[in-house]
Amino acid sequence: MHRRTALKIPLVLAAAAALPQALAPLSVIPRATAAPGQWPVERANAWYQAQGWLVGTNFITSNAINQIEMFAPGTYDARRIDSELGACRLLGFNTVRVFLHDLLWAQDRAGFQSRLAQFVGIAARHGIKPLFVFFDSCWDPHPQLGAQRAPTPGVHNSGWVQSPGAQRIDDPRYRSVLRDYVVGVMSQFRNDNRVLGWDLWNEPDNPAKQYRKVERKDKIDAVGGLLPQVFGWARSVNAVQPLTSGVWQGSWDRGSRSEMDSFQLDNSDVISFHSYAGPAEFEARIAELAPLGRPILCTEYLARDQGSTVEGVLPVAKRHNVGAYSWGLVAGKTQTYFPWDSWDKPYTKVPNVWFSDLLQPDGRPYKESEYQAFRKLTTRV
Repeated sequence: MHRRTALKIPLVLAAAAALPQALAPLSVIPRATAAPGQWPVERANAWYQAQGWLVGTNFITSNAINQIEMFAPGTYDARRIDSELGACRLLGFNTVRVFLHDLLWAQDRAGFQSRLAQFVGIAARHGIKPLFVFFDSCWDPHPQLGAQRAPTPGVHNSGWVQSPGAQRIDDPRYRSVLRDYVVGVMSQFRNDNRVLGWDLWNEPDNPAKQYRKVERKDKIDAVGGLLPQVFGWARSVNAVQPLTSGVWQGSWDRGSRSEMDSFQLDNSDVISFHSYAGPAEFEARIAELAPLGRPILCTEYLARDQGSTVEGVLPVAKRHNVGAYSWGLVAGKTQTYFPWDSWDKPYTKVPNVWFSDLLQPDGRPYKESEYQAFRKLTTRV
């Protein structure tokens, strides 16, 4: 069970068991009449205690370059999802963080919801609960439907896209689409405990400096105007799952937070943060957030050359009962085994020390010691 080969997964499943293709009709979307506020601390902690220690990864299939390609009708790959979520379970994971995109809803809401329903069903069969992300301020500010561009050789995450796109953040004609997207997807799963929670906006104040030439100069202000509305839409559903939006930079001590950080922390039911630093700084970040008295999730870590490693960070997370999601699973089209500086100088070969990602394309662990650390700390397999 503990051999390296135990985790090998077939990434082309020629003889895989057939996945269910017929889905039950979507139920009528219920809409709550009242908009409750942030969960009481007691409710948040009771919810968290019921989950067990949460360990997982940011999940995108290895044959998708971004969240659009993963869930688009022509490229959605249920067999690949089943295979790679099976690998997650072998690692001991019980959750994955999954990015969605508003354009997929705008294109075909019924088809998108059907694919989401199937995704949740596949994950549940592996004992994995998804934490869905609605919006994202990182990377390319001009997403488009259709065929996605090929990866740029030697570059980290070269095809990831923002949601919503720059031109739609404050477009009043598109606002109802964004509202219906949030309310519609959440309502589909509002009473479904197979879904862990809702991460409403990933790094809302990230300036996406790699795209500075085409990025909106006023993006952070525009996002700051939309984020409270997003929380309001999500609250109107009154779902059984918690809401969050992760902080990622600056000081989080009360009195020294940014306006954006304060809003995120004051409105999240469970607290989430990102850290790509080593164990000592990771632990210090937890200490900044602990006085809030709420469950804490680190929804992004793993930058090996920065000191953020599985063996270093995960024991700290477990000691403090902090959920932990590494970045990347199977090395694939996102190429996040390359470091961030590859945007300045593309790499000509895969580095010996991978930046992120856990599994090689054939399913073998990148590092046996990481596999053993997950097995030892999760003790769920």
